[in-house]
Amino acid sequence: MPKTIEIAGRKIGGDQPCFIIAEGCDNHLGNMDTAREMVLQAKACGADAIKFQHHLPDEEMLREGVPMSKNFNMPLYDFLKLYALTLDEHVELMRFCEQIGIIYLCTPFSRKAAEELNEIGVQAFKIGSGELTDLPTLKRICAFGKPVILSSGMSTWDEIDETIHTLLPISEQLALMNCVSEYPAIYEDINLGVIPQLAARYDIPIGHSDHTPDIYTCFGAVAMGAKLLEKHIILDRRQPGPDQSVSIEPYELYQLVQGTRRIEVALGTEKKVHEGEKAIRSWAHRSVVSIAPIPAGTVITEEHIWTKRPGTGIAAKHLETILGKTARIDIPKDKLITWEELN
Repeated sequence: MPKTIEIAGRKIGGDQPCFIIAEGCDNHLGNMDTAREMVLQAKACGADAIKFQHHLPDEEMLREGVPMSKNFNMPLYDFLKLYALTLDEHVELMRFCEQIGIIYLCTPFSRKAAEELNEIGVQAFKIGSGELTDLPTLKRICAFGKPVILSSGMSTWDEIDETIHTLLPISEQLALMNCVSEYPAIYEDINLGVIPQLAARYDIPIGHSDHTPDIYTCFGAVAMGAKLLEKHIILDRRQPGPDQSVSIEPYELYQLVQGTRRIEVALGTEKKVHEGEKAIRSWAHRSVVSIAPIPAGTVITEEHIWTKRPGTGIAAKHLETILGKTARIDIPKDKLITWEELN
C-alpha cells in the first residue's frame, strides 16, 4: 500500500480521495469577518481544509533587501505589518473551523511562528516553497511530530532530494507538492508530468499547489495522480492584494471540488463492455445487409452486400467470408443477411 499520512483523522495518499486545501493566504487583509466568511465558503464548497498564514515579519525577514515583486503594490514587510493575523486571531479561526467541521491548517514563515502554532494545537504544517531549503527550521518543525506538507516551487531536484532525505529520519509524516512559484504561473511552466516523477522518487503522498488563475491544471494534476490539491481562494477577485491574480472565487472552488471528485471516480483501469453500453451496442454496431435485390442462385459480390446498423445480424467482420457464396433464396434489398440464406 502506498504511503499515507493522517491529518485530523483524515488519511491522505494511497487510494484515499484527493485532499483539497483552500488557501486563504492573506486575502482576508486582516479582517476577521472576511476570514470567517472564507472558512464558511470553503466548507460549503466541499474543501477538506482551509489554510491561513502566520507571519511575524521581524522573525521571517529583514526590513531591507527583499525586493518588491510584480504582484505587490508595497514592500512585503509593510504589507505583513498591516494585514497579518495575530496569534489570537489564528486561535479564533482554528476554533471556528472545529465548530463547522473543516480542518484548519496554517503556514509558518519562521521558527517562532511554527513554535507558536504548535503551542496552540495546529494539527499539521504547510510549508511554502520559499522555506523548502530552510533545513534548520524544517528540522525543528518535523520534531514536533505532526504532519508536514512541503511545496517545491523554484527548487531543483537536488534541493528536494536533500530536504526529503534530511527530514524523513525525523518524521515520516511528510507530503510533497508539485508547484511553480510564479504569480500567476504560465501553463508552459506547470509541467504536470513531474507529479508521477515525484511519486516514483519519494515514498510519500504527492500533491499539487496551483498558481494559475483558473482550475484547469488542478484537474490535470488529479488525473496525473495528485493526492493533495492547494488553491488560493478570494471572496471577490476585484479585491486587490498580492495573491489576487492566482486566487479563485467560491463558485470556482465548488467547481474544483466537484470536478475533482468526478475525475477520481473516472480513473479506473478496467476495459470492458459496461451494462449501460449493452443496449447501445446491439444497435450501434454494424451487420452485413443486402444493398440490392439478390435473386436465388446469385453469387454474392460487393454490389449485393455491405454493412449497416443494427448490429443484430451477421457481424460486419464476416463480410469477406460471405463474398463468393450463393444465395439459396431470393433476398430483398435492405435485409439483414442470415447464414441460412447462403450456400
